Amino acid sequence: MYNYKTLDPDKCEFIAVAPVEELPNGERLFVEIDNETIVVFNIGGEYFAIADVCSHDDGPLGDGELDGYVITCPRHGATFDVRTGKVLSLPAIVDIPAYPTRVQDGQIEVGLPLKE
Repeated sequence: MYNYKTLDPDKCEFIAVAPVEELPNGERLFVEIDNETIVVFNIGGEYFAIADVCSHDDGPLGDGELDGYVITCPRHGATFDVRTGKVLSLPAIVDIPAYPTRVQDGQIEVGLPLKE
């Protein structure tokens, strides 16, 4: 899978997903963009977005326990960094998509690669 955090934000299409007041510190929000579920986290006033899929078995990841910037898959315990999508522990061995985020005019936006 591709780590979208490495994309140049100028080469992304940013999509508004929610007003900032709808995602308080420590909370997460599930959004559907282009038929994919993305989980947006507010951690200490910073926003991070990952695909809601564990690369180990394609199961849902977003409901997993969050400890700092590390999310644990609720099914088999693989861990990932929500800032980058990097896999941190087995049984997963492949990173998950992580998307750039920004706040514009009070809206949280998630960046997706521009379609060619």
